[in-house]
Amino acid sequence: MALTMDNLLGIQQHTLGVRTQRAEMIANNIANADTPGYKAKGLDFQQALQQAQRGMENHKLTRTHEKHFNVEISPAGQEKFRVPTQPDTGDGNTVDVQLEQNLYAQNALEYEMTMNFLDGKISGVKKALSGQ
Repeated sequence: MALTMDNLLGIQQHTLGVRTQRAEMIANNIANADTPGYKAKGLDFQQALQQAQRGMENHKLTRTHEKHFNVEISPAGQEKFRVPTQPDTGDGNTVDVQLEQNLYAQNALEYEMTMNFLDGKISGVKKALSGQ
């Protein structure tokens, strides 16, 4: 059986991209906490992960000429507006800063766990290739 990146890294490679996208979305919410009329956005992690997996399976690109650029396709998850958890302050902004900070911290920990898992997988392959 040939060793491919999909076999080696499994779902974790897709998870990393979705966690990155989620961090950017949460950071945008925090940055716009004082913007009148801004609606907080969220990302359905499971749906985005499934979309990323399907997208990577359906978009296998090969270079047909040495002067072509290498292209990576990373499908984006669907943005959704969050249901407000606090009463309207009168300016139409739905960002709950404390909630967003908690979500950002949780996402950062999950991102770090994913990176550690991938690092372990890659280290194992390096050891196997070097005969250790």
